[in-house]
Amino acid sequence: MGLFDIIALIITVTAALSYGNRRYVGLPTAIGVMVGGLTVSLALLALGSVYTVLPARAERIIQALRFHTLLMNGMLSFLLFAGSLNTDVSRLQERRWTILILATVGTVISTAFIGGTMYSILGVLGLGIPFAAALVFGALISPTDPVAVLAIMREADAPADLESVVIGESLFNDGVGVVLYVITLGILTSEAHVTASHVAREFLQEAGGGLVWGLMLGHLATTMLRRVDDYTVEILITLAVVTGGYAIAQHAGISGPLAMVVAGLFIGSRGRRLGMSARTREHLDTYWLVTDSILNAVLFVLIGLEMLVLEVAPGFVVAAAIALVISIAARCVAVALPISVLRRFTSFGPHSIRVMTWSGLRGGIAVALALGLPSVPDRDLLVFMTYAIVVFSILVQGLTVGPLLRRVFPGPAPAGGLGSHASPVPSSRRRLNPQSGQELRR
Repeated sequence: MGLFDIIALIITVTAALSYGNRRYVGLPTAIGVMVGGLTVSLALLALGSVYTVLPARAERIIQALRFHTLLMNGMLSFLLFAGSLNTDVSRLQERRWTILILATVGTVISTAFIGGTMYSILGVLGLGIPFAAALVFGALISPTDPVAVLAIMREADAPADLESVVIGESLFNDGVGVVLYVITLGILTSEAHVTASHVAREFLQEAGGGLVWGLMLGHLATTMLRRVDDYTVEILITLAVVTGGYAIAQHAGISGPLAMVVAGLFIGSRGRRLGMSARTREHLDTYWLVTDSILNAVLFVLIGLEMLVLEVAPGFVVAAAIALVISIAARCVAVALPISVLRRFTSFGPHSIRVMTWSGLRGGIAVALALGLPSVPDRDLLVFMTYAIVVFSILVQGLTVGPLLRRVFPGPAPAGGLGSHASPVPSSRRRLNPQSGQELRR
């Protein structure tokens, strides 16, 4: 099959699963299509005992897609830009220090906690991995996935302020996590001695460069948007930011994900206010909302289908179960420690740590990073543990975030779930969920 045939097949499967979920099951779209993908994978594996050609051909198709390349070098830039474009910057600014510290310090704490703990426990179980490999695993599984969080939190009726912190953290800690992944993978694969100054320099180049480049892209695009009033041209300008801007970031050795988040926030706030007419805003929002919805559905279907290419060996299931517990514990520590310090300067609700721990979903980016690992020691084990955590996160945590929120915040969701006084959502920033017709709070 050619590339076009494979893409056509994946989109057709995604459309069928999305329709089936919406018509007969009623799960949140992200979860429903992933369950459908898992079901298809299990059915193909079950049929393999009778029709051996089916799972083999399906496996070849999935491998030909190169999930890591497809997501990290294509879909991710669109998903991050679309998510940040429609995020209310005013709410993020109210909790900017909380978001910044959780996205940076929290991610580093989680990476170190997971890496150190997994290295020790797997060694005791006879599944020992190099310490650098354990750190790579900690880096790729620590960030909360913005795609999964955006898809789930906005269907969970979260308090507006709490939603802003969780979404804001996920948008930025994704970029930080990718930077940590690149650095730790470099340590694992490099034969030379890596110093602390080298790590710090790499981090500043990746993260700092990504933030600066994102601001430059946002400012340039906003300037261009102000000088034309044609929604077709203006949509093309945002597409150029997403494609050209991300490609340049990759070639320059800086963080493309962080650049897309910053550019999307800049254009979604300043560019929307200064450079777009009401008609352009309507068309631009519709275009990116539809693009985001389609790519989200495709991504979660692919996550389900990736089961076909997993390698499983004795001990992997036990290791994955341990990794799951440790990842949740690490998330709790990474949230609790910064919040315990931040409480001296700002207020937090009584359930903040519990809700933020459980709503810290992992998703396709972690799977893509794991699949993108080169031939490093214990690669198959790292991929399997990552996949198990992502599936649990989306299915179990994703389905229970809503009930948890309703339990700890009974009645109408308060505006200040973390204790701050959040401003109402301006009417110009309101969006409608195309599936339910209900308003989406930004």
